[in-house]
Amino acid sequence: MKNPEDNRVPPNIRVMYLLEVMARIGRPVTPTELNNHVGWPKQTIHRLCQTMLQAGILERHDRRLYPGRRALRMATGLAHQSVGLIGVHQVLQRVSRRFGETVNFVRPEPQGMMYVDRVETNWAFRVALPIGTHVPFHCTASGKMFMSSLSSARRRSMIEALSLDALTPNTYTDPDSLSREITTIRKEGFSLDKEEFHLGMVAIAVPVSDADGRFYAALAVHGPTQRFSLESARASFAGLCEAAAHITTILFED
Repeated sequence: MKNPEDNRVPPNIRVMYLLEVMARIGRPVTPTELNNHVGWPKQTIHRLCQTMLQAGILERHDRRLYPGRRALRMATGLAHQSVGLIGVHQVLQRVSRRFGETVNFVRPEPQGMMYVDRVETNWAFRVALPIGTHVPFHCTASGKMFMSSLSSARRRSMIEALSLDALTPNTYTDPDSLSREITTIRKEGFSLDKEEFHLGMVAIAVPVSDADGRFYAALAVHGPTQRFSLESARASFAGLCEAAAHITTILFED
């Protein structure tokens, strides 16, 4: 880690580093023990520990520092999210076995739709996009599904801001045509990629909602047209909706 006195290292990062050290030690510690592990000036350790004690992140008993209630709540919440993602992956596996194609869990980010998780098929011929990959909004089933969740004004502004690059002859490059397509998606409740992102590949996406019914992610299935036609994609709609509802339960219900 950088010198803690370097102004480029924010105090909140130093706090997180101290919590990480405490987690590695695995027992209550004294400020001196912390200092032995990080090698920072004593006044820095003292100041940070006092801040965490006052904030309820740490507690002190018999001169030793323990995780406070706030730290434990954060740790429990993060662990719960991890368990949730394990549950999501199990759902993706079931969907992939049911339809025999690749299944993706996709979230919107400023750079595009990001593959958060996926389950690949064992077919030799498939379109492989690694987890963490960003794909465009305007020519993917998941991206168009996300845009359909926006208000008409926000949707119009987003379409105007996008660079509607043609990735295949089927890509929507005209704003008005794309807007009509997204209006249809909003009515039907699912989105199709009709070889708009990759020639020879078809996809369908449905929304995954949060506890308040707002768009959270897209659940999508894609496959080569030799195995997964548009008719096959449409036929998977009901099963995908069931899976999306299950994911909402896993992630957002206590």
